[in-house]
Amino acid sequence: MVVLRDLPSASVDLTVFSPPYDGIRDYVGEWNLDYHGLGEQVFRVSKDGAVAAVVIGDGTRNFAKSLTTFRWAVDWVDRIGWRLFECCIYSRHGNPGAWWSQRFRVDHEYILIFHKGARPKHFNKDPLMVASKHAGKVYSGTDRLTNGGFKAIDPKAVNEKKCRGTIWPYATSNTEGNRTKLEHPATYPDKLAEDIILCFSKPGELVLDPMCGSGTTPVMAARNRRRFLGIDISERYCDIARRRIESEVIRDARLF
Repeated sequence: MVVLRDLPSASVDLTVFSPPYDGIRDYVGEWNLDYHGLGEQVFRVSKDGAVAAVVIGDGTRNFAKSLTTFRWAVDWVDRIGWRLFECCIYSRHGNPGAWWSQRFRVDHEYILIFHKGARPKHFNKDPLMVASKHAGKVYSGTDRLTNGGFKAIDPKAVNEKKCRGTIWPYATSNTEGNRTKLEHPATYPDKLAEDIILCFSKPGELVLDPMCGSGTTPVMAARNRRRFLGIDISERYCDIARRRIESEVIRDARLF
């Protein structure tokens, strides 16, 4: 967190990252995840209304979940001052294996979406809308009220697009075919990072990834005309991120 401590307060518009957790992967070098200290520093450098999105899951040992995700969320809210805007589900198919004969296969991770202050300063879910299954059809009927009663719904055409809700399905990041990206042992989908960036920031704003790994967040930020700052404790992972930026962003002069 040395680099984070040197950043000026209230300078970051959006933070997007996926931390190492519960020994799920083998990473280069030695590291110790202090999620409370990290949360304090990200809170300090974030502007009022800035969002911090954390893509995370829980390990399983001795048939019990670690609860890392839940401890993280409660700590950041109760002890630091973040507010939890939403907890979305990153849905993807887990790998087959003998372990799943003893428990359910894990097909998800969590996307903890925190914000600083009263409300997110940007929220544009238009780029995240999905096609409506019954687009163009007309529906009517009744709707249940909070008091338990019913309300008649006037006939209305179904829109072409609808809110995706809190379940966000993506193919696993290993299917993206980027060999440079896959030099890192733990990646997440480019589209996942891009969706968060498009929803919670505007062009020209600063997007931070304090554990940038393979560089997915910086690449997606640059492609969408955001400024970016990627930090990682590993020089090897920083090199992967630099090569991705050079090959996927800088060579495309149309972006600038």
